[in-house]
Amino acid sequence: MQNSVAIVTGASQGIGRATAIQLARDFTGLVLVARNLDELNDTATQVEAAGAESLVIGLDLSQPNAATTIVSRTLERFGRIDALLNIAGAVPQIDLFDMTDEQWDAGLALKFHGARRLTLHAWEELKKVKGSVVFMSGNSAQAPKAAFAAVASINAAIAALAKAFADRGMRDGVQVNSVLPGPVMTDRRKSYLAHWAPLHDVTVDQAAEAFLQETGISRFGRPEEIAALMAFLVSPEARWLTGAMLRMDGGEVRSI
Repeated sequence: MQNSVAIVTGASQGIGRATAIQLARDFTGLVLVARNLDELNDTATQVEAAGAESLVIGLDLSQPNAATTIVSRTLERFGRIDALLNIAGAVPQIDLFDMTDEQWDAGLALKFHGARRLTLHAWEELKKVKGSVVFMSGNSAQAPKAAFAAVASINAAIAALAKAFADRGMRDGVQVNSVLPGPVMTDRRKSYLAHWAPLHDVTVDQAAEAFLQETGISRFGRPEEIAALMAFLVSPEARWLTGAMLRMDGGEVRSI
């Protein structure tokens, strides 16, 4: 899409990085946001190799002033915002009875409030171009368990927030959807399996296989698969799709 600009948060790794690289095929400018500048710069190299200009912004989205900085720097560099993909935010998988108030607050501050504030601050620019917003939730929003209560609760809140923005977007001409991935093999998941395996006296491969058997899915997802869905949602072909919660999880959640 000529002269089009997308902001991707959480672009330093995993699904965020894969999404930024995927979008570089269609957007002329990519704004890459995350806390780790070294990893962001690596993403920028790949984005530029795919044909798009990049703007790297190393910020912590849990900070209240981050959203205004991102929007102002994007407009200063590119002059417009066509799409916003809210991907940043990892919530620790801690049991409901072990999660502290501080851990709950940190998860909400980054993943929920970070996305909420950035969408609010970008909204007027998105209205001008009839742009698109995608929120990254997760399939735990529809299948909460005690072992990852915070993940599920915050993901459910994000899905609801996306639906509320979509309701306003119908009036303002801004398309809003949410994506609910299942278990994706990111570096973060690899680290989790590497930590979990020795605690249960198994290899990492055995830990991964045990997880697949427990969930009933045939394999883990790949970041590039979720990225392809994200890219479709902000493409011209998906313009009539709004207010949707799209679950992509290999069939793990079996409810309707």
